[in-house]
Amino acid sequence: MGDDWTEKYRPKRLSDILGNPTPVNDLRKWASSWDVGIPERRAVVIMGDPGIGKTSAAEALANEMGWELVEMNASDERTGDAISDVALRGSLYNTFSDDGTYLDSRANGRKLIVLDEADNFFGNADRGAMPIVNNLINNTLQPVILIVNDFYELSRKSQTVKNNTLQLTFRRPQNGTVASILKKISSNEGIEADQEVLLKIAENANGDIRGAIRDLESISQGKAELVKGSTDVLSGRTERKDIYHSMGLIFRKGDAMEARRSLNQLDLEPRDTLLWIDENLPYEYTDKGDLVRGFEMLSRADVFLGRVHRRQYYGFWSYASDMMSAGVSVAKMSKIPPSGRFRFPEYLSKMSRSKSIRVQKRSICEKVAIHLHTSTKRVSLDVLEPMRQLAMNDFGIRRMLVTDAGLTAEELGFLIGKKVDSPMVKAVMSDINAKVTDSNKEGDERPAPKRERTNKPMGEAPKVEPKPAEDGAHRQQSLFDF
Repeated sequence: MGDDWTEKYRPKRLSDILGNPTPVNDLRKWASSWDVGIPERRAVVIMGDPGIGKTSAAEALANEMGWELVEMNASDERTGDAISDVALRGSLYNTFSDDGTYLDSRANGRKLIVLDEADNFFGNADRGAMPIVNNLINNTLQPVILIVNDFYELSRKSQTVKNNTLQLTFRRPQNGTVASILKKISSNEGIEADQEVLLKIAENANGDIRGAIRDLESISQGKAELVKGSTDVLSGRTERKDIYHSMGLIFRKGDAMEARRSLNQLDLEPRDTLLWIDENLPYEYTDKGDLVRGFEMLSRADVFLGRVHRRQYYGFWSYASDMMSAGVSVAKMSKIPPSGRFRFPEYLSKMSRSKSIRVQKRSICEKVAIHLHTSTKRVSLDVLEPMRQLAMNDFGIRRMLVTDAGLTAEELGFLIGKKVDSPMVKAVMSDINAKVTDSNKEGDERPAPKRERTNKPMGEAPKVEPKPAEDGAHRQQSLFDF
């Protein structure tokens, strides 16, 4: 079997990146600015949906500029120490390339530092990562690229990322653009592909270039020609609609059967679908009668979902889906037109945004509970809030939490409601590092103990005369002589 087509046809130059001309040009300008010195923005954040070419753009940039690539992704260990050893050290010092060539940064021997999925720093697995990333952004002597799917998740943790980086957004390419990429690949592989087939694959991928290439590779195995009907194996994915399409059929089309079919084709858990409908129902059905009838259907769907959970009988899912789709659709009897766009469920948004918060809080509670010899539940209920108030107003408490309880800079910042690069957090960490440095210096400067000269030959240990026991004192002879 040959190479994976997604790797085989990965873009080699920025000109090969299609569908995002503006961010690609901005990325090229930023890279060129390194030729005349260190630019004002030393790091770039590339954001966008998965599979649309963010990582490929970073690798193509390194290849085009002749830079050595240093990459860390989610599969690597990304603790603060690991990032410091690989990315930060690589960005500050000269080094050797993979082929042994010496890279001198003063002679434009550049390295491109890439942190892929940089928005996924969570919990103990990536402890201490954010302070090192902030230091990397501010002090790197080499170009740095952070690749993220959710920029909000990363910027929420650090003001440095928000203010000191160049942010570029990649959009999903149009179906025609994806089809042109597939056409080039199929021609190179000696496969005659009908344009309608390529457009079908592109439409099915919904802007995911990587997914489209994999679909093309899968249906091309053992074939020299792709004609109409070749994409039948992808029909399940092609017919599946997104949630916004289903919401439009349920609330605005008035066709109960079509709404029911759309929901059955939706790749979403019924409980999540219920949240979508619950969030948008008050905005779509502004007539009181429509609203009452709509929530009546939705409540019946919730009853069936509860029965699924209690009885573990998943046949009730079909009843719940009918209530949510056809039931809610026929509940509207007024002619009041809807307005605005559909809203993402607030509950899901809060749970997504609070994921890292919940991880941080649990880690803090565990460390404080160990230090105080109590339970994490007790710390969460009774100790955490008073400790937060004390730490906000007392430097000594903040220092104690780091040195004795073992809190990281991110956890301390979370506890007192400050960012990891805030003056309050940096002051504590600087003080601790200074004390450690002074202690190490004192240890190095302390004179070695003098050895007494002896006339005994080497290898013969000096005899130690036992001291006589004091009057009235009991001298223990063995473990059993009490």
